[in-house]
Amino acid sequence: MTMGSTRRTVLTTGAAGTAALLVGCGGGNGGDSEGDSPEETSPGDADTGGAGEELTETADIPVGGGRIFEEQKIVVTQPQEGEFKAFSAVCTHQGCIVSSVSDETIDCACHGSKFKITDGAVVRGPATRPLPEEKIKVSGNSIQLA
Repeated sequence: MTMGSTRRTVLTTGAAGTAALLVGCGGGNGGDSEGDSPEETSPGDADTGGAGEELTETADIPVGGGRIFEEQKIVVTQPQEGEFKAFSAVCTHQGCIVSSVSDETIDCACHGSKFKITDGAVVRGPATRPLPEEKIKVSGNSIQLA
């Protein structure tokens, strides 16, 4: 039965190699493939740097708008004067980084999803889940990761 064992070993090893290859090629930052599943991305788990890291100054965040910090994968908004919010900048549809903040929405250029600057809720799909909230600390005129 050496032939059966060898064949089983080759088939098992081949299947494991194929699975590893598929995992390595699946998903990604662009999320442009139709096969990507929104559940494969974890926006709330984004590497957002270290706590205490200064992102910007309060004057750099427009009232009714916001600013995207691609490196930290965070978008900071100011819905009303002196009120600052932060959300994951990773779109919950297919994992693209959101592209702009305007007209009181956080916009993803990949597929057109829009989210409210007040709470990250979906304004327009195809995304069906809100942007996860991120923690920031406002100290004087400094906005830092919490």
